[in-house]
Formats: sequence, C-alpha cells, structure tokens
Amino acid sequence: MAAYGLYTHIQSNKRRSVALLIGLFVLVYVMVFAGALLAEAISVNNAPLDYLIQAAFYDFVKAAPFATIGAILWILIAYKFHQAMIDAVTGAHRITRAEEPRLYNLLENLCVSRGITMPKLRIADDDALNAFATGLNDSQYSITVTRGLMAALDDREIEAVLGHELTHIRNGDVRMLVIAVVIAGVISFFGELVFRLFFQNMMWGGRRRGSGDKKGGAGIAIVIAIALIVVAWLLSVVIRFALSRRREFLADAGAVELTKNPDAMISALRKIENRGELTSANSAVMEMCVDNPRTGFSDIFATHPSVDARVAALVQYAGGHDPGPLALDAPEDQPQIGSEAEGDGGPWGTPPVSGTPGPWGDVPPTGPVPGPWGPRR
Repeated sequence: MAAYGLYTHIQSNKRRSVALLIGLFVLVYVMVFAGALLAEAISVNNAPLDYLIQAAFYDFVKAAPFATIGAILWILIAYKFHQAMIDAVTGAHRITRAEEPRLYNLLENLCVSRGITMPKLRIADDDALNAFATGLNDSQYSITVTRGLMAALDDREIEAVLGHELTHIRNGDVRMLVIAVVIAGVISFFGELVFRLFFQNMMWGGRRRGSGDKKGGAGIAIVIAIALIVVAWLLSVVIRFALSRRREFLADAGAVELTKNPDAMISALRKIENRGELTSANSAVMEMCVDNPRTGFSDIFATHPSVDARVAALVQYAGGHDPGPLALDAPEDQPQIGSEAEGDGGPWGTPPVSGTPGPWGDVPPTGPVPGPWGPRR
C-alpha cells in the first residue's frame, strides 16, 4: 500500500503537467483561428469557403503573437494570485501556531517525522467537512481545512486527512490540478470573447467587403468556426475530468503510510462522506478537495472515486476496518474520540469493547493505545 513519493506517479504527473501547458496553447490557437474565421465569414459577402479559410489563416498569423502574450499573462496571474482567488471564494485565511495549535502541531509533526517541507496552513470558515491543497511549488503549497472538519474529526482522523493532502503535494497532483483549472479558465475566457464579438458583429450588420461573384461559403465557415470553438471548450473541460481518479487512491495510501493508521483514514472518509460540499466554492475548488461527491448521471464526470471504493481499497490493501456510514449528530462542545474518560462514549456513541461483537461484526483485540499520530515504524 506504499504510495507516498511513488516515483512513477510523480514522473507521470510531471509529464502530464507539461503536456497540459502545451495543450493550453494549442487550444488557444484553435480559438483564435475560429474567431478569425467567424470574423471573415460575417464581413465578406459571397466569398467561397477556401477564400475565407485563407483570409482567416492570414488573420490568425497576425493575431497569434497577441494570443500567446495573453495566455502567458493569464498563466503568470494564476501563478501569482491563484491562492488569493481561492481564499476569496472559500473564505479561507492563513493561521499560525498561536491561533490553532492543535491543527498546526499535527501538520508540523507529520512533516518533521518524514522530513517534508511544511506547507502553509489555512482554515476555511465553513461547516462542511473537507480539506484541499493548493500551490505550484514549495514556496506556495498550502493546505486548507474547514472548521467543520476540525469540529467533527478527532486528532488521528485529522492527521490522516493532512497526510492525504501532503501526498497530493508530494506526488504532483496539486500542481497538475491547478494547471488544469488555469487551462479551463483561459479557454472559457477566449470562447466567451469570440462569441461576444460574433454576436456583436451580427447585430451591427456584418458583411461589408465584397469579393466579386464568387460562390458564397460563409454559412459553412460559420458552422466550422462554431464547431472548433465548441470542441476546444469541451476538450478544456474533459482535461479536468480526465485526470486519473487513481490519484485519490494513492493519496489515501500515502496517508496510511505516513500515519501507519488505516482505520483513521477510513473513519475520516466515512465522516466526510456526503458532508463535504463547500457552499461558496465552485467546481474547480471542489475538484481539489478530499471528497467531491457526485451521484447518478453526474457520476460519469466525477473527479473522485466513491468513498465506498476508497474504503474498500484501504480495507483490502491496508488491513483497515470499515465501520460503515457514520452519523454526526452530537454537539461540537463534547469531547472527541480518544479523549473521553473510560466508559464515556464520546460524541459519536460508545466504542465497542475489544473482542466483543459490535454493530459491524467482531472487533479484533487491540494492543496498547497508539499515540495521537499512530504507531511509527
């Protein structure tokens, strides 16, 4: 089940990141050519299709440098300010050890124990149970945790979630997701710009230049241009959904390798299950989260495998135990699991006694209680 620092996955993500950036410019150029073809089709009267395509290509050559500069500027803005934009959407803010010692110490201990560069830590004031990582390099990497997650999970479970996000950072998943979101943003911007210009020209009268008695091909040119724009936009969306769901299984496995506690990752997933929807976040942010639930037909486009599938993998390969769906209906001020006095069931009921049958079958005997971060090898 070892996955943390998995070399082949890291190398694959690096190659994909480069390919995504190259694909970004290809899609932008497709958009520019489609826009030029639309402009020629609505401004030239009775021109044949081959003439319109040649004229559009000439316009494309002139516009390509400006499109390149625009795409590069977009990337630079995203590189510099993507965290500020995400914070604005989610209401997250950076915290220090003095403000949140419990959360800060959990992350610091994980990083120190394995020699990992500690990312920045943020909290989103949201009741949802979720967390996500952002950033493009070591100086930018950041992990955001919601207030709801902190209130509902005990220390071992929070540590498992932090280990999950650390694995995403180490494996290059975070960088690749940010790049994919940037691509979708650029293509959406160019696509909307082209369509706006097209409809404005149509409203203002359109065709102005003549081309003799040549047979008209404007209708076909418009259809081709619109098809190119739609295909480019769809490809930008597919890029986001085509990112392998396998990354979540590997991040779960990495959390287990870091904490040596598969049950903590399983119980964290069960508590997060169906409670992770961030009210203010858009789909791009949700794709970065621990869980991004989709049901029914929309599951075709899911960026995450189901919690059931992830738990089943942890049970099969890491030897964890699945408690099934968990209810969270206790007040926040009750003690957490692991901190209650003997005989006190805590906020989520009384834990079954070792060796006695519980609601999900016999509970295996346990040894000494591990520390707050699980046993270390």
